[in-house]
Amino acid sequence: MPSARTSRSPGKTADAAQYVPEGADWAALRSASAGCHGCELYRDATQTVFGEGPVPARLMVVGECPGDREDTEGHVFVGPAGRLLDKAFEAAGVDRSKAYLTNAVKHFRFTERGKRRIHQQPRRSEVVACFPWLREEIRVVRPRLVVVMGAVAAKAVLGPSFKLTEHRGQVLDHDGLRVGVTVHPSSVVRAENFTEAFDAFVADLKAVRES
Repeated sequence: MPSARTSRSPGKTADAAQYVPEGADWAALRSASAGCHGCELYRDATQTVFGEGPVPARLMVVGECPGDREDTEGHVFVGPAGRLLDKAFEAAGVDRSKAYLTNAVKHFRFTERGKRRIHQQPRRSEVVACFPWLREEIRVVRPRLVVVMGAVAAKAVLGPSFKLTEHRGQVLDHDGLRVGVTVHPSSVVRAENFTEAFDAFVADLKAVRES
């Protein structure tokens, strides 16, 4: 099981651990996560966006953090990146209904630009603070393969020194887990050469699924 360490300051919440019910099942974890104040992101986010899918599941997919649509609707991967992920899953022969999808960070991090909320990458401290939820999701889902999408998710599971570009498309053994590595679908959405980026993403998914 992967682990993350953090320090506590007197009078200040350092992470989500105190909000995580010990040994709880998935439903209790999701319910408890709604009240998590383990980092400052809860103050501006609409709600906690917990993972979804079958429990247990052979495949667990981990992204970065919720986007605007996810924050509003309370479900994972329902925005532009989620729609692209659905297309990539179909092309790679992955059944989304049989996969458990979640994020390394459960609250939306953003900056306001007029009436728009622009997604911001979570800070390392926020990833570490939220890790107790991801650790417990891994425990209850019991995946045979965890696919981390993007550097934030990869470093959450594999450690802060991990370099995604050196290992994308590979499956690694880490702390008793088999971990497949690829980019985040949002990077494909933004790619200058969309077709090339999409094909490479699908190739990664096929490679890790077949390993």
